[in-house]
Amino acid sequence: MSGPLSRPAPGASRPGSRSGAFRVALSLLMLGLVVWALPIRKPGQDGGHHGAHVPVLDSFERAGVVEFNAGQRGPELRLAGLDGRTAALEDWRDRAVVLNFWATWCQPCTAEMADLQALWDRYRDRGLAVIGVTVDRGAPRALIEPYLRSLRVTFPIWLDPDMRAAAAWRVSGIPTTFVIRPGGEVAGMATGPREWDGPEMRALLETMLPGRRAHGSPSRH
Repeated sequence: MSGPLSRPAPGASRPGSRSGAFRVALSLLMLGLVVWALPIRKPGQDGGHHGAHVPVLDSFERAGVVEFNAGQRGPELRLAGLDGRTAALEDWRDRAVVLNFWATWCQPCTAEMADLQALWDRYRDRGLAVIGVTVDRGAPRALIEPYLRSLRVTFPIWLDPDMRAAAAWRVSGIPTTFVIRPGGEVAGMATGPREWDGPEMRALLETMLPGRRAHGSPSRH
């Protein structure tokens, strides 16, 4: 996992401003902790995914995703996209969603971008959306847009320039990715890079695809 979210962009100014940004990010993070508790399901809590002697990994554990208790809902998420138009997670409620918080300076984020793109290419017509939320401070388009072009990223990218959304979603380091079922229930979270187009992850995500085929995308993304 990469460093703290308060890490400045290249060329950031005085140490005093850096510490001030850290205090703001920390305050926002503490607010997020209060707003959203996210109880985590413990292994065996639902009648036991594990045997008495030989542990048996369930689909979440095999994929490296921490499973949440049923019924969890994240905070409202409404941000500007790269095209300047406002986008909302609610617009995608009929799909399963992989919601990835990242930044251009985060090497592990870059390492998993190709897998996230492959996941989007594979499942976008079967009802799964991949949405990236960049926490680059100030959302410098002159940095973000060439970065995305170089990696051939085509899934929707939203901007969180002051890290308020990241704080509300309890993101303490990046990459952090949430797996959301159709209807908006947050099923689990992965902190750090994952093999998003690997067989274990696909097996998990295929259980969350909507029953009908989805065509096209919401009008705003």
